[in-house]
Amino acid sequence: MPMINSKNIHSYWQSLPLGMVLLAFLVFPIAVITVVSFWDYNEFSIIPDFIWTNYEYLLSSPVTWKAYLQTLQYALLTWTITLGLGFTLAYFLAFHVRTNGMQTLLFLICTIPFLTSNIIRMISWIPLLGRNGLINSGLQSAGITDAPIEWLLYSDFAIILAYVHLYTLFMVVPIFNSMMRIDRSLIEAAIDAGARPYQILRDVVIPLSKSGIIIGSIFVFTLVMGDFVTVKIMGGGIRASIAVLIYNEISLLQYPAAAAGAVVLLITVIMMLVILFRLVDIRKEV
Repeated sequence: MPMINSKNIHSYWQSLPLGMVLLAFLVFPIAVITVVSFWDYNEFSIIPDFIWTNYEYLLSSPVTWKAYLQTLQYALLTWTITLGLGFTLAYFLAFHVRTNGMQTLLFLICTIPFLTSNIIRMISWIPLLGRNGLINSGLQSAGITDAPIEWLLYSDFAIILAYVHLYTLFMVVPIFNSMMRIDRSLIEAAIDAGARPYQILRDVVIPLSKSGIIIGSIFVFTLVMGDFVTVKIMGGGIRASIAVLIYNEISLLQYPAAAAGAVVLLITVIMMLVILFRLVDIRKEV
């Protein structure tokens, strides 16, 4: 019988508080939601039971599939734009800003919007994008348009714009962290070998920044998939996502149906994370 090392016992005791916290605030709530997702309900109460009706209705409803496709569209578009912006900003900070003080100052400027809540930052777009907002007023005053542009607000465009505004920094930070770990001698060697700037970017910078790109992608995907406030505010209540459907079911006291939707959404996000985690060893980046 293998002997138990005393160091291992001490490690278990040290990890016990964190394990208890995760058990109480993560595992237990997920278990409760999973159990409730199999319960029945009516207009007045929820009924403890074991039925598949909630999942059957969820997976067979065209509204649900449309909401999932819409949510994935939001996630992919947001990821594409934030990746482009985040990589560009991180590249500029890592390779064109030479002093640590200036890098810190620019980072602080990037984090200023986070001093206010997400809702306030989203509401601040309404006077700019509305029918009588600054953009429409300016375009009509300049004679560029004869009528207000309708799709600037309460549209998919407004939702994506708000997502990019909210989550670009979550892409900048991990990519910048990966770029700062790149040995500058590798870039100098590539320059000495006659590599062009785009070749250095393609063959040196991007491969060595892969871990930061994946971590930033994880942040953006998980945040967009679980967000409903942005869709409700910037979509004007006429756009839907899977999180909005769950919120509406909770508002109607349809807790078992909402729990089933939450379980399916959780499984979907976990599947996406498994795919991303296979592309990078997250333990080396923490």
